[in-house]
Amino acid sequence: MADTQVRKPGRGRGRWPRVLATAVALAGLLGVVATPSPATPTPTTPPPAVGAGPARGGGNPVLDWNLVAEEAIAVSRAPASSQVLAGIVQVAVYDTVVAIAGGARPFAVRPAVTRPVSTPAAVATAAHHVLVARVPAQAPTVDARYRDHLAAVPDGPAKRHGVDLGARVAAAILGLRAGDGFDNQVPYVQPPPGPGVFEPVAPSPPVDTKLAQVRPLTFTAPSRFRPGGPARLGGHAYAHDLAEVQALGRADSAVRTPAQTETARFWSENTFQQWGRNLRTLARARRLDVAATARLLAMAHTAVADGVIACFEAKYHYLFWRPVHAIVRAGTDGNPRTSPDPAWTALLTVNHPEYPSAHGCWTSALAHALGAFFGTDRVPLTVDSTVTATSRGYRRLSEVVREVRLARIAGGLHYRHSMLDGERLGMRVARHVTRHHFRG
Repeated sequence: MADTQVRKPGRGRGRWPRVLATAVALAGLLGVVATPSPATPTPTTPPPAVGAGPARGGGNPVLDWNLVAEEAIAVSRAPASSQVLAGIVQVAVYDTVVAIAGGARPFAVRPAVTRPVSTPAAVATAAHHVLVARVPAQAPTVDARYRDHLAAVPDGPAKRHGVDLGARVAAAILGLRAGDGFDNQVPYVQPPPGPGVFEPVAPSPPVDTKLAQVRPLTFTAPSRFRPGGPARLGGHAYAHDLAEVQALGRADSAVRTPAQTETARFWSENTFQQWGRNLRTLARARRLDVAATARLLAMAHTAVADGVIACFEAKYHYLFWRPVHAIVRAGTDGNPRTSPDPAWTALLTVNHPEYPSAHGCWTSALAHALGAFFGTDRVPLTVDSTVTATSRGYRRLSEVVREVRLARIAGGLHYRHSMLDGERLGMRVARHVTRHHFRG
């Protein structure tokens, strides 16, 4: 079996030790403040991409296996955990495609390639082997998709070499992720309740407690990008933010407009599946070839994976209370500017600590990764939602970030400070990822 060069992703630079890799056997805006809310973008169809390369062949195996991965990973998992697994799959696919196509620096694996080699067979094998190793409960379904996929690839040396290449890359990536903490059981331990302290907002335990100790894909310590913390309970800024979400995010709010309500619901879909689907739509709309698709998806999924790891580390470090408890118990927060409302309920509910906003981290990381890929914030983008069964058009990635900020405040889920800090965290992580990885 051919040698494979592997490096540990850290700062994006370092020496490349040689190792012998073995194949893996299936191996949530305006309330009491005077600033007007941003207008909801009118649903549009973005103009055609300029300068995009033509699609090659009748299909794109990178998109095909991104969908297979999404369907397998999302079963019984919260969005943030799903995203971390997706990042692992996509870096394996990326390194496989780079090995075949060349022209770019791999993420972690530089395998020797025996030609001729089938790209569909190699991509399918890399994704399949990572999935069955990291999502074993879905192995029967993934195995069936893999058999069907390989059956459509003509037999011969190219197919055999593709399977061998994908297996070697998958084995190397799985080796790098061994002991990453993702499969650890990390029970939630409730600290003594009190002002500012998060408490579960559902009968079930809070989600994704383990992410606080999962090793990121591109740096070592999950706390590396930890933000400065929630607004001080007794301060003016906290009172301002609380009043905003108290007015705008109430389930039966009299000040939230129908358009704002729809915006909140539009962005309440499972974030992993909503963005996964719409990233595939974007790749097709821009007519990206296999190599460009692999790079786009690897950049986006890795930036968001590391963004949510950093975000949830901060969440479970600060353990800050949600508006649903902060507003009901405002009489205990020591702030004379806040007023309790014992009957207050939020339009939407999620069950993990409030600060920083996960959707803020996620959307900002994704927007900055896409901006790095396309070299501009001016990326025409259409996004749909299965919750509202509508689509929205945007001409800039930053428009999406601002709209999600509105959505989470209008949904009663977050304070503005948490949204802004989450967005900054996502931006910082994405800049780290894209400056050190996935470059030509």
